[in-house]
Amino acid sequence: MTTESTNPDAAARETLRRLATDTGIDIQGAKVRRTSSRFCLGVEHGDYNGTELFGVGTDRFIWLAYKPNDSGRIRLYSGNFPDDGVVDFPVGQVPAPRSPEIADTWARFPYGVDHVLRKAGLDLKTGIDGVLYGNIPGGGMSRSASLTLNLILSILDANRIEIEDRFRIVDMAQAVENEYIGSPCGQLDQIMILFAKAGMGTHYNPKSKTIDYVPLGRGGEDLRIVVMDTGTVRPGLEKSTYKARRTECERLVELARGKGFDITSLADVKDQALYDRIASTFKADHADLCDRMKYIFGAQQRFYRMMDAWKAGDIDAVGDIFRTDGIGLRDQYRISGPELETMCDVARTVDGVLGERMLGGGDKGAAGALVRAEAVDSLKTAVDAAYPRSHPDYADKYAVHVCRVVDGVKVLDET
Repeated sequence: MTTESTNPDAAARETLRRLATDTGIDIQGAKVRRTSSRFCLGVEHGDYNGTELFGVGTDRFIWLAYKPNDSGRIRLYSGNFPDDGVVDFPVGQVPAPRSPEIADTWARFPYGVDHVLRKAGLDLKTGIDGVLYGNIPGGGMSRSASLTLNLILSILDANRIEIEDRFRIVDMAQAVENEYIGSPCGQLDQIMILFAKAGMGTHYNPKSKTIDYVPLGRGGEDLRIVVMDTGTVRPGLEKSTYKARRTECERLVELARGKGFDITSLADVKDQALYDRIASTFKADHADLCDRMKYIFGAQQRFYRMMDAWKAGDIDAVGDIFRTDGIGLRDQYRISGPELETMCDVARTVDGVLGERMLGGGDKGAAGALVRAEAVDSLKTAVDAAYPRSHPDYADKYAVHVCRVVDGVKVLDET
């Protein structure tokens, strides 16, 4: 099964109008805000370890058609979660954070946005009526971050609240997941979506808290970004290996500081001599923790080579580094999963596939590949032949997405 990226906005509008008609939600004259997915080029799992980040926005989206109302209520319906019905609540009246009754409903996101915006001291008085629809795969492309950012920006807009510091938006989006939902995500996803620009790579430096845009160099026009959705469903970062890996990284930093090493995160381990001293100190008793550090250390060594190759349009080097990162995520960080690695194994057999690895939080979800344009059809054919045979339970659920690099946030014409 293959999904192509053309211009999905018209189809999304039709879907939103149909959903509004079916639910009785009035979106006549409503704004439509579109938020993207993301594709990380480095460092996957680097955000909560303090590393620099590099990635792009990709054209799998969440669309929200919304308009302010005078009722003081938030009324939303998601076409992706029809069984939850219309989420309807008064502004300022939401369940307590991490309440068991909301753990399995998408309503935890608008509840969380309301909670975090009010906690930040923002005066929310105006409610919204809206319908949502998205085509972002459920793992690896940051669906939850895209949804959270869309809701925050739309509710702020309806209340005529402007926040110039976009990193404050990032902080609030992370707080929705960390504090309200209980998902231990970092800020990679929010940054890569909120700041994404069409045709550009986004470079984030946490030390200076700056964003730089990096164009793909001449010769890079032959590069295609392909996402291979395994059809598996990850229950959430709070229930996945992601949480364990984050805890392990923080534990090694704590142990190292206890032995006098002057570090605050694994990103501080950039020097080979420092890496060797920490590894020799803890390898005997904490080999797994040292493996996590080994991946982060290697990924940081590769980071600027990746950006230099991107700038130069050297897509062979970009792909090679991406592949090496994938092997590290599999063998050192051990955050991948069997279905993800099947997709990678299949992709690796295809001439013209430059690199492949798992994406996102890990365990399940989607893998990614960097591919020469002429090899895309061969990759699709190989996946269609091999993946259902290896994982028959997902034979009608997997998909191959060929993606473009797009703006992370866009407001479309009114419905």
